[in-house]
Amino acid sequence: MPGQVRTRFAPSPTGYMHIGNLRTALYAYLIAKKYDGKFLLRIEDTDQERYVEGAIDIIYKSLKLAGLKHDEGPDIGGPFGPYVQSQRKDIYMEYAKKLVDLGAAYYCFCSKERLAELKQGQEASGDTPKYDRYCLDLSRHEVQKKLDEGHPFVIRQKIPDVGTISFTDVVYGTITVNSNELDDQVLIKSDGLPTYNLANVVDDHLMRITHVVRGNEYLSSTPKYNLLYEAFGWEIPVYIHLPLILRPTGQKLSKRAGDPSFEDLVSMGYLPEAIVNYIALLGWSPGTTQEIFSLEELEEQFTIEGISKSPAIFDIKKLIWLNGEYIRILPLEDFNRLAMLYYKGAIKNENIDFMKLSKVLQLRTEVLSSIPENVDFIDNLPEYETSLYVHKKMKTDENVSLASLKTALPVLEELQTWDETVIHDALISLAGEMGIKNSQLLWPVRVALTGKEVSPGGAIEMASILGKSETIRRIKIGIEKLTRY
Repeated sequence: MPGQVRTRFAPSPTGYMHIGNLRTALYAYLIAKKYDGKFLLRIEDTDQERYVEGAIDIIYKSLKLAGLKHDEGPDIGGPFGPYVQSQRKDIYMEYAKKLVDLGAAYYCFCSKERLAELKQGQEASGDTPKYDRYCLDLSRHEVQKKLDEGHPFVIRQKIPDVGTISFTDVVYGTITVNSNELDDQVLIKSDGLPTYNLANVVDDHLMRITHVVRGNEYLSSTPKYNLLYEAFGWEIPVYIHLPLILRPTGQKLSKRAGDPSFEDLVSMGYLPEAIVNYIALLGWSPGTTQEIFSLEELEEQFTIEGISKSPAIFDIKKLIWLNGEYIRILPLEDFNRLAMLYYKGAIKNENIDFMKLSKVLQLRTEVLSSIPENVDFIDNLPEYETSLYVHKKMKTDENVSLASLKTALPVLEELQTWDETVIHDALISLAGEMGIKNSQLLWPVRVALTGKEVSPGGAIEMASILGKSETIRRIKIGIEKLTRY
Protein backbone atom coordinates (compact mmCIF):
# COMPACT_ATOMS: atom_id res chain seq x y z
CA MET A 1 0.00 0.00 0.00
CA PRO A 2 1.77 3.19 -1.20
CA GLY A 3 2.46 6.03 1.26
CA GLN A 4 1.43 6.19 4.88
CA VAL A 5 -2.13 5.14 5.62
CA ARG A 6 -4.03 7.88 7.45
CA THR A 7 -7.58 7.42 8.74
CA ARG A 8 -9.81 9.65 10.81
CA PHE A 9 -12.75 9.48 13.16
CA ALA A 10 -14.80 12.64 12.75
CA PRO A 11 -17.79 12.68 15.12
CA SER A 12 -20.21 15.52 15.69
CA PRO A 13 -20.52 16.55 19.36
CA THR A 14 -24.22 15.74 19.67
CA GLY A 15 -24.30 14.12 23.09
CA TYR A 16 -23.29 10.47 23.15
CA MET A 17 -21.32 7.77 21.35
CA HIS A 18 -23.77 5.43 19.68
CA ILE A 19 -22.80 1.94 18.62
CA GLY A 20 -22.47 2.81 14.93
CA ASN A 21 -20.16 5.70 15.77
CA LEU A 22 -17.94 3.53 17.91
CA ARG A 23 -17.73 0.89 15.18
CA THR A 24 -16.67 3.56 12.67
CA ALA A 25 -13.96 4.72 15.07
CA LEU A 26 -12.84 1.16 15.73
CA TYR A 27 -12.57 0.19 12.06
CA ALA A 28 -10.74 3.42 11.19
CA TYR A 29 -8.36 2.77 14.08
CA LEU A 30 -7.77 -0.87 13.09
CA ILE A 31 -7.08 0.00 9.46
CA ALA A 32 -4.49 2.56 10.55
CA LYS A 33 -2.84 0.09 12.94
CA LYS A 34 -2.95 -2.76 10.43
CA TYR A 35 -0.83 -0.76 8.00
CA ASP A 36 1.33 1.05 10.57
CA GLY A 37 -0.45 4.32 9.79
CA LYS A 38 -1.95 7.22 11.73
CA PHE A 39 -5.40 7.49 13.31
CA LEU A 40 -6.78 11.03 13.67
CA LEU A 41 -9.60 12.49 15.72
CA ARG A 42 -11.42 15.46 14.21
CA ILE A 43 -14.44 17.18 15.76
CA GLU A 44 -17.04 18.18 13.17
CA ASP A 45 -19.02 20.86 14.99
CA THR A 46 -20.13 23.13 12.15
CA ASP A 47 -23.79 22.28 12.81
CA GLN A 48 -24.02 24.50 15.87
CA GLU A 49 -27.75 23.83 16.34
CA ARG A 50 -26.99 20.20 17.20
CA TYR A 51 -24.02 20.97 19.46
CA VAL A 52 -24.41 19.56 22.98
CA GLU A 53 -22.37 20.98 25.85
CA GLY A 54 -19.93 18.40 27.22
CA ALA A 55 -20.26 16.12 24.20
CA ILE A 56 -16.61 16.52 23.22
CA ASP A 57 -15.57 15.22 26.64
CA ILE A 58 -17.83 12.21 26.06
CA ILE A 59 -15.98 11.52 22.81
CA TYR A 60 -12.59 11.66 24.54
CA LYS A 61 -13.81 9.49 27.42
CA SER A 62 -15.39 6.91 25.09
CA LEU A 63 -12.30 6.54 22.93
CA LYS A 64 -10.13 6.18 26.02
CA LEU A 65 -12.45 3.54 27.52
CA ALA A 66 -12.44 1.65 24.24
CA GLY A 67 -8.63 1.78 24.07
CA LEU A 68 -8.62 3.67 20.76
CA LYS A 69 -5.71 6.06 21.12
CA HIS A 70 -5.54 8.70 18.37
CA ASP A 71 -2.24 9.97 17.01
CA GLU A 72 -3.46 13.49 16.22
CA GLY A 73 -6.42 15.44 17.50
CA PRO A 74 -7.73 18.55 19.28
CA ASP A 75 -6.37 17.50 22.67
CA ILE A 76 -2.91 16.40 21.56
CA GLY A 77 -2.37 18.51 18.44
CA GLY A 78 -0.53 17.48 15.29
CA PRO A 79 0.88 18.92 12.07
CA PHE A 80 -2.50 19.47 10.37
CA GLY A 81 -4.52 21.28 13.05
CA PRO A 82 -6.69 22.76 14.22
CA TYR A 83 -8.69 19.54 14.49
CA VAL A 84 -12.00 21.23 15.34
CA GLN A 85 -13.95 22.39 12.30
CA SER A 86 -15.41 25.52 13.90
CA GLN A 87 -11.81 26.71 14.31
CA ARG A 88 -11.17 26.28 10.57
CA LYS A 89 -13.96 28.57 9.30
CA ASP A 90 -11.73 30.80 7.18
CA ILE A 91 -10.15 27.79 5.47
CA TYR A 92 -13.49 26.56 4.11
CA MET A 93 -14.56 29.96 2.82
CA GLU A 94 -11.27 30.26 0.95
CA TYR A 95 -11.79 26.93 -0.79
CA ALA A 96 -15.46 27.62 -1.49
CA LYS A 97 -14.54 30.87 -3.25
CA LYS A 98 -11.93 28.96 -5.22
CA LEU A 99 -14.67 26.58 -6.39
CA VAL A 100 -16.69 29.60 -7.52
CA ASP A 101 -13.68 30.83 -9.52
CA LEU A 102 -13.33 27.34 -11.03
CA GLY A 103 -16.98 27.34 -12.10
CA ALA A 104 -17.76 24.41 -9.79
CA ALA A 105 -19.85 26.47 -7.32
CA TYR A 106 -21.92 29.67 -7.23
CA TYR A 107 -23.44 32.21 -4.86
CA CYS A 108 -27.11 31.81 -4.00
CA PHE A 109 -29.10 34.67 -2.45
CA CYS A 110 -32.50 32.97 -2.30
CA SER A 111 -34.46 33.62 0.89
CA LYS A 112 -35.69 30.85 3.17
CA GLU A 113 -39.24 31.79 2.19
CA ARG A 114 -38.57 31.34 -1.53
CA LEU A 115 -36.85 27.98 -0.93
CA ALA A 116 -39.74 26.80 1.24
CA GLU A 117 -42.27 27.75 -1.46
CA LEU A 118 -40.17 26.01 -4.11
CA LYS A 119 -40.01 22.82 -2.07
CA GLN A 120 -43.72 22.93 -1.30
CA GLY A 121 -44.59 23.33 -4.97
CA GLN A 122 -42.32 20.50 -6.07
CA GLU A 123 -43.73 18.14 -3.44
CA ALA A 124 -47.29 19.08 -4.46
CA SER A 125 -46.40 18.15 -8.06
CA GLY A 126 -44.89 14.84 -6.96
CA ASP A 127 -41.36 15.95 -7.84
CA THR A 128 -38.26 15.32 -5.73
CA PRO A 129 -37.38 18.63 -3.98
CA LYS A 130 -34.39 20.17 -5.71
CA TYR A 131 -32.96 23.68 -6.03
CA ASP A 132 -34.02 25.28 -9.33
CA ARG A 133 -30.74 27.16 -9.92
CA TYR A 134 -32.47 30.52 -9.75
CA CYS A 135 -29.16 32.24 -8.88
CA LEU A 136 -26.89 30.23 -11.15
CA ASP A 137 -26.93 32.71 -14.03
CA LEU A 138 -26.33 35.86 -12.00
CA SER A 139 -23.53 37.86 -13.58
CA ARG A 140 -20.33 38.61 -11.68
CA HIS A 141 -21.47 42.22 -11.44
CA GLU A 142 -24.84 41.21 -9.94
CA VAL A 143 -23.19 38.89 -7.48
CA GLN A 144 -20.66 41.48 -6.36
CA LYS A 145 -23.40 44.13 -6.00
CA LYS A 146 -25.41 41.84 -3.70
CA LEU A 147 -22.30 40.98 -1.70
CA ASP A 148 -21.43 44.68 -1.33
CA GLU A 149 -24.97 45.42 -0.18
CA GLY A 150 -24.67 42.74 2.50
CA HIS A 151 -27.30 40.32 1.20
CA PRO A 152 -27.24 36.98 3.02
CA PHE A 153 -25.90 34.17 0.84
CA VAL A 154 -24.92 30.55 0.64
CA ILE A 155 -22.49 28.95 -1.77
CA ARG A 156 -23.83 26.00 -3.71
CA GLN A 157 -22.03 23.26 -5.60
CA LYS A 158 -22.72 23.26 -9.34
CA ILE A 159 -23.54 19.70 -10.39
CA PRO A 160 -23.00 18.82 -14.09
CA ASP A 161 -26.24 18.98 -16.11
CA VAL A 162 -25.74 15.66 -17.89
CA GLY A 163 -23.71 12.48 -17.68
CA THR A 164 -22.99 9.99 -14.95
CA ILE A 165 -20.70 9.97 -11.94
CA SER A 166 -19.02 6.78 -10.76
CA PHE A 167 -16.97 5.92 -7.74
CA THR A 168 -15.56 2.74 -6.23
CA ASP A 169 -16.10 1.66 -2.67
CA VAL A 170 -14.06 -1.18 -1.19
CA VAL A 171 -17.16 -2.77 0.35
CA TYR A 172 -19.91 -1.97 -2.16
CA GLY A 173 -17.93 -1.96 -5.41
CA THR A 174 -18.49 0.52 -8.24
CA ILE A 175 -21.54 2.75 -7.92
CA THR A 176 -22.82 4.99 -10.73
CA VAL A 177 -25.44 7.74 -10.52
CA ASN A 178 -26.93 10.14 -13.07
CA SER A 179 -25.82 13.69 -12.38
CA ASN A 180 -29.33 15.04 -13.06
CA GLU A 181 -30.52 13.14 -9.97
CA LEU A 182 -28.25 15.22 -7.73
CA ASP A 183 -29.09 18.55 -6.12
CA ASP A 184 -26.84 21.61 -6.07
CA GLN A 185 -26.00 21.14 -2.41
CA VAL A 186 -25.04 23.97 -0.09
CA LEU A 187 -21.32 24.15 0.68
CA ILE A 188 -21.20 27.34 2.78
CA LYS A 189 -24.21 28.21 4.95
CA SER A 190 -25.55 31.71 5.55
CA ASP A 191 -23.70 31.85 8.88
CA GLY A 192 -20.40 31.43 7.04
CA LEU A 193 -19.82 27.91 8.35
CA PRO A 194 -19.41 25.03 5.93
CA THR A 195 -21.74 22.10 5.57
CA TYR A 196 -20.37 18.61 6.10
CA ASN A 197 -20.34 18.25 2.31
CA LEU A 198 -17.51 20.75 1.86
CA ALA A 199 -15.75 20.54 5.21
CA ASN A 200 -15.11 16.80 5.16
CA VAL A 201 -13.60 16.95 1.67
CA VAL A 202 -11.35 19.93 2.43
CA ASP A 203 -10.25 18.53 5.79
CA ASP A 204 -9.64 15.01 4.49
CA HIS A 205 -7.42 16.44 1.77
CA LEU A 206 -5.50 18.88 3.97
CA MET A 207 -5.05 16.25 6.69
CA ARG A 208 -3.87 13.75 4.06
CA ILE A 209 -6.52 11.15 4.84
CA THR A 210 -5.98 8.12 2.60
CA HIS A 211 -8.91 5.94 3.74
CA VAL A 212 -12.34 7.36 4.53
CA VAL A 213 -14.33 5.05 6.82
CA ARG A 214 -17.98 5.96 7.42
CA GLY A 215 -21.52 4.59 7.47
CA ASN A 216 -23.25 3.62 4.24
CA GLU A 217 -25.76 6.45 4.67
CA TYR A 218 -23.09 8.57 2.98
CA LEU A 219 -22.98 6.44 -0.16
CA SER A 220 -25.54 8.61 -1.93
CA SER A 221 -23.53 11.78 -1.21
CA THR A 222 -20.15 10.42 -2.25
CA PRO A 223 -20.55 11.29 -5.98
CA LYS A 224 -20.88 14.94 -4.96
CA TYR A 225 -17.73 14.68 -2.86
CA ASN A 226 -15.85 13.21 -5.79
CA LEU A 227 -16.89 16.15 -7.99
CA LEU A 228 -15.28 18.44 -5.43
CA TYR A 229 -12.06 16.40 -5.41
CA GLU A 230 -11.98 16.51 -9.20
CA ALA A 231 -12.69 20.26 -9.33
CA PHE A 232 -9.72 20.92 -7.03
CA GLY A 233 -7.55 18.38 -8.83
CA TRP A 234 -7.05 16.38 -5.63
CA GLU A 235 -6.46 12.67 -5.22
CA ILE A 236 -9.60 10.79 -4.19
CA PRO A 237 -9.21 8.67 -1.02
CA VAL A 238 -10.12 5.01 -0.62
CA TYR A 239 -13.77 4.74 0.41
CA ILE A 240 -14.90 2.19 2.97
CA HIS A 241 -18.61 2.49 3.70
CA LEU A 242 -19.92 0.32 6.53
CA PRO A 243 -23.21 -1.62 6.61
CA LEU A 244 -26.13 -0.67 8.82
CA ILE A 245 -26.47 -2.04 12.35
CA LEU A 246 -30.01 -3.25 12.95
CA ARG A 247 -32.07 -4.60 15.80
CA PRO A 248 -33.15 -8.24 15.53
CA THR A 249 -36.55 -6.87 14.43
CA GLY A 250 -34.96 -5.14 11.43
CA GLN A 251 -35.12 -1.49 12.51
CA LYS A 252 -32.07 0.74 12.73
CA LEU A 253 -30.53 1.21 16.15
CA SER A 254 -31.78 4.45 17.65
CA LYS A 255 -31.13 6.23 20.94
CA ARG A 256 -34.67 7.64 20.74
CA ALA A 257 -36.04 4.11 20.61
CA GLY A 258 -34.10 3.22 23.75
CA ASP A 259 -31.13 1.47 22.19
CA PRO A 260 -28.05 1.87 24.42
CA SER A 261 -25.02 4.00 23.64
CA PHE A 262 -21.48 2.86 24.43
CA GLU A 263 -21.59 4.73 27.74
CA ASP A 264 -24.95 3.17 28.54
CA LEU A 265 -23.57 -0.32 28.02
CA VAL A 266 -20.58 0.39 30.26
CA SER A 267 -22.85 1.77 32.99
CA MET A 268 -25.03 -1.33 32.62
CA GLY A 269 -22.08 -3.50 33.60
CA TYR A 270 -20.58 -4.52 30.28
CA LEU A 271 -16.78 -4.45 30.08
CA PRO A 272 -15.42 -1.98 27.49
CA GLU A 273 -13.14 -4.71 26.08
CA ALA A 274 -16.11 -7.00 25.53
CA ILE A 275 -18.14 -4.25 23.87
CA VAL A 276 -15.26 -3.41 21.51
CA ASN A 277 -14.79 -7.10 20.69
CA TYR A 278 -18.51 -7.48 19.96
CA ILE A 279 -18.73 -4.31 17.87
CA ALA A 280 -15.74 -5.46 15.80
CA LEU A 281 -17.82 -8.45 14.71
CA LEU A 282 -20.80 -6.29 13.68
CA GLY A 283 -19.99 -6.14 10.00
CA TRP A 284 -16.59 -7.85 9.91
CA SER A 285 -15.64 -11.51 9.78
CA PRO A 286 -12.18 -12.84 10.61
CA GLY A 287 -12.73 -15.79 8.28
CA THR A 288 -12.31 -18.20 11.19
CA THR A 289 -14.46 -19.45 14.06
CA GLN A 290 -12.63 -17.26 16.58
CA GLU A 291 -14.98 -14.91 18.43
CA ILE A 292 -12.92 -13.55 21.30
CA PHE A 293 -10.30 -10.98 20.29
CA SER A 294 -8.18 -8.66 22.35
CA LEU A 295 -7.65 -5.23 20.80
CA GLU A 296 -4.08 -6.28 19.99
CA GLU A 297 -5.37 -9.36 18.14
CA LEU A 298 -7.83 -7.21 16.21
CA GLU A 299 -5.01 -4.89 15.19
CA GLU A 300 -3.16 -7.88 13.75
CA GLN A 301 -6.05 -9.76 12.16
CA PHE A 302 -8.44 -7.06 10.94
CA THR A 303 -8.72 -6.76 7.16
CA ILE A 304 -10.74 -4.42 4.98
CA GLU A 305 -11.67 -7.42 2.82
CA GLY A 306 -13.46 -8.97 5.80
CA ILE A 307 -16.03 -6.15 5.98
CA SER A 308 -19.49 -7.22 4.85
CA LYS A 309 -22.03 -5.17 2.91
CA SER A 310 -24.94 -6.97 4.61
CA PRO A 311 -26.59 -5.27 7.61
CA ALA A 312 -25.30 -6.42 10.99
CA ILE A 313 -27.70 -7.47 13.75
CA PHE A 314 -27.12 -6.14 17.26
CA ASP A 315 -27.98 -9.14 19.41
CA ILE A 316 -27.86 -8.26 23.11
CA LYS A 317 -27.88 -11.96 24.04
CA LYS A 318 -24.64 -12.47 22.11
CA LEU A 319 -23.10 -9.47 23.86
CA ILE A 320 -24.18 -10.84 27.25
CA TRP A 321 -22.51 -14.17 26.46
CA LEU A 322 -19.33 -12.50 25.26
CA ASN A 323 -19.24 -10.22 28.29
CA GLY A 324 -19.53 -13.25 30.55
CA GLU A 325 -16.54 -14.82 28.82
CA TYR A 326 -14.52 -11.65 29.44
CA ILE A 327 -15.56 -11.52 33.09
CA ARG A 328 -14.44 -15.09 33.66
CA ILE A 329 -10.94 -14.50 32.31
CA LEU A 330 -10.35 -11.45 34.50
CA PRO A 331 -7.81 -11.84 37.30
CA LEU A 332 -9.80 -12.32 40.52
CA GLU A 333 -8.40 -9.08 41.96
CA ASP A 334 -9.67 -7.12 38.93
CA PHE A 335 -13.11 -8.69 39.13
CA ASN A 336 -13.29 -7.94 42.86
CA ARG A 337 -12.33 -4.31 42.22
CA LEU A 338 -15.11 -3.94 39.64
CA ALA A 339 -17.62 -5.85 41.75
CA MET A 340 -16.95 -3.67 44.81
CA LEU A 341 -18.74 -0.79 43.06
CA TYR A 342 -21.87 -2.95 43.09
CA TYR A 343 -21.31 -4.59 46.48
CA LYS A 344 -21.27 -1.21 48.21
CA GLY A 345 -24.86 -0.47 47.34
CA ALA A 346 -26.15 -3.96 48.11
CA ILE A 347 -24.18 -5.17 51.17
CA LYS A 348 -23.79 -3.25 54.43
CA ASN A 349 -22.31 -6.17 56.40
CA GLU A 350 -18.64 -5.25 56.81
CA ASN A 351 -17.69 -8.73 58.04
CA ILE A 352 -18.14 -10.30 54.62
CA ASP A 353 -14.99 -11.54 52.91
CA PHE A 354 -15.58 -9.86 49.55
CA MET A 355 -12.70 -11.61 47.84
CA LYS A 356 -14.23 -14.95 48.80
CA LEU A 357 -17.60 -13.75 47.49
CA SER A 358 -16.02 -12.57 44.24
CA LYS A 359 -14.36 -15.92 43.72
CA VAL A 360 -17.78 -17.57 43.80
CA LEU A 361 -19.63 -14.85 41.91
CA GLN A 362 -17.16 -14.37 39.05
CA LEU A 363 -17.94 -17.78 37.55
CA ARG A 364 -21.66 -17.00 37.51
CA THR A 365 -21.69 -13.35 36.41
CA GLU A 366 -22.36 -12.29 32.82
CA VAL A 367 -23.12 -8.60 33.39
CA LEU A 368 -21.79 -6.65 36.37
CA SER A 369 -25.10 -4.87 36.95
CA SER A 370 -26.66 -8.22 37.90
CA ILE A 371 -24.46 -8.40 41.02
CA PRO A 372 -26.77 -6.52 43.45
CA GLU A 373 -29.75 -8.81 42.79
CA ASN A 374 -27.51 -11.85 43.16
CA VAL A 375 -26.15 -10.82 46.55
CA ASP A 376 -29.19 -9.12 48.06
CA PHE A 377 -29.72 -12.08 50.42
CA ILE A 378 -26.44 -11.51 52.25
CA ASP A 379 -27.58 -8.66 54.50
CA ASN A 380 -31.14 -9.84 54.89
CA LEU A 381 -32.66 -13.25 54.29
CA PRO A 382 -35.56 -12.63 51.91
CA GLU A 383 -39.04 -13.92 52.56
CA TYR A 384 -39.49 -17.18 50.69
CA GLU A 385 -42.03 -19.97 50.29
CA THR A 386 -41.33 -23.51 51.47
CA SER A 387 -42.06 -24.63 47.92
CA LEU A 388 -38.45 -23.65 47.15
CA TYR A 389 -37.37 -26.75 49.06
CA VAL A 390 -39.17 -28.93 46.51
CA HIS A 391 -36.80 -29.85 43.68
CA LYS A 392 -37.47 -32.84 41.47
CA LYS A 393 -33.92 -33.14 40.16
CA MET A 394 -32.43 -32.84 43.65
CA LYS A 395 -35.00 -35.35 44.92
CA THR A 396 -36.15 -33.09 47.73
CA ASP A 397 -39.51 -32.07 49.16
CA GLU A 398 -40.56 -30.34 52.39
CA ASN A 399 -40.23 -33.50 54.49
CA VAL A 400 -36.81 -34.49 53.15
CA SER A 401 -35.63 -30.89 53.57
CA LEU A 402 -36.85 -30.62 57.14
CA ALA A 403 -35.07 -33.83 58.11
CA SER A 404 -31.87 -32.68 56.40
CA LEU A 405 -31.84 -29.28 58.12
CA LYS A 406 -32.59 -30.75 61.53
CA THR A 407 -29.74 -33.23 61.15
CA ALA A 408 -27.29 -30.68 59.72
CA LEU A 409 -27.87 -28.07 62.44
CA PRO A 410 -26.04 -29.78 65.38
CA VAL A 411 -23.23 -30.93 63.09
CA LEU A 412 -22.58 -27.36 61.94
CA GLU A 413 -22.93 -25.99 65.48
CA GLU A 414 -20.14 -28.30 66.65
CA LEU A 415 -17.61 -27.19 64.05
CA GLN A 416 -14.66 -25.39 65.66
CA THR A 417 -13.14 -24.25 62.38
CA TRP A 418 -15.30 -22.51 59.80
CA ASP A 419 -13.98 -22.78 56.26
CA GLU A 420 -15.12 -24.40 53.04
CA THR A 421 -13.04 -27.55 53.44
CA VAL A 422 -14.27 -28.26 56.97
CA ILE A 423 -17.90 -27.45 56.08
CA HIS A 424 -17.67 -29.61 52.95
CA ASP A 425 -16.25 -32.62 54.76
CA ALA A 426 -18.82 -32.37 57.56
CA LEU A 427 -21.88 -32.13 55.27
CA ILE A 428 -20.77 -34.73 52.75
CA SER A 429 -19.93 -37.15 55.56
CA LEU A 430 -23.33 -36.47 57.11
CA ALA A 431 -25.16 -37.21 53.86
CA GLY A 432 -23.36 -40.54 53.72
CA GLU A 433 -24.34 -41.38 57.29
CA MET A 434 -27.96 -40.49 56.54
CA GLY A 435 -27.94 -42.68 53.43
CA ILE A 436 -29.17 -39.86 51.18
CA LYS A 437 -27.79 -38.18 48.08
CA ASN A 438 -25.55 -35.18 48.66
CA SER A 439 -28.10 -32.98 46.87
CA GLN A 440 -30.83 -33.99 49.33
CA LEU A 441 -28.80 -32.35 52.08
CA LEU A 442 -27.08 -29.52 50.23
CA TRP A 443 -30.15 -28.18 48.41
CA PRO A 444 -32.17 -27.57 51.61
CA VAL A 445 -29.17 -25.96 53.28
CA ARG A 446 -28.62 -23.64 50.30
CA VAL A 447 -32.29 -22.61 50.23
CA ALA A 448 -32.25 -21.93 53.96
CA LEU A 449 -29.14 -19.75 53.63
CA THR A 450 -30.21 -17.71 50.60
CA GLY A 451 -34.00 -17.90 50.35
CA LYS A 452 -33.52 -17.95 46.59
CA GLU A 453 -33.88 -20.45 43.80
CA VAL A 454 -30.61 -19.26 42.25
CA SER A 455 -27.59 -18.02 44.19
CA PRO A 456 -23.94 -17.23 43.45
CA GLY A 457 -22.73 -20.52 44.90
CA GLY A 458 -23.76 -23.73 46.58
CA ALA A 459 -24.56 -24.47 50.20
CA ILE A 460 -20.94 -24.91 51.29
CA GLU A 461 -19.73 -21.71 49.64
CA MET A 462 -22.66 -19.69 50.98
CA ALA A 463 -22.15 -20.99 54.51
CA SER A 464 -18.48 -20.07 54.37
CA ILE A 465 -19.27 -16.52 53.18
CA LEU A 466 -22.14 -15.86 55.62
CA GLY A 467 -20.18 -17.09 58.63
CA LYS A 468 -21.08 -19.61 61.32
CA SER A 469 -23.53 -17.63 63.44
CA GLU A 470 -25.54 -16.33 60.48
CA THR A 471 -25.59 -19.80 58.90
CA ILE A 472 -26.93 -21.36 62.12
CA ARG A 473 -29.53 -18.59 62.47
CA ARG A 474 -30.85 -19.06 58.94
CA ILE A 475 -31.01 -22.85 59.20
CA LYS A 476 -33.12 -22.45 62.33
CA ILE A 477 -35.45 -20.14 60.40
CA GLY A 478 -35.70 -22.78 57.67
CA ILE A 479 -36.54 -25.48 60.23
CA GLU A 480 -39.22 -23.27 61.73
CA LYS A 481 -40.76 -22.55 58.32
CA LEU A 482 -40.85 -26.24 57.38
CA THR A 483 -42.18 -27.25 60.78
CA ARG A 484 -45.08 -24.80 60.38
CA TYR A 485 -45.69 -26.28 56.94
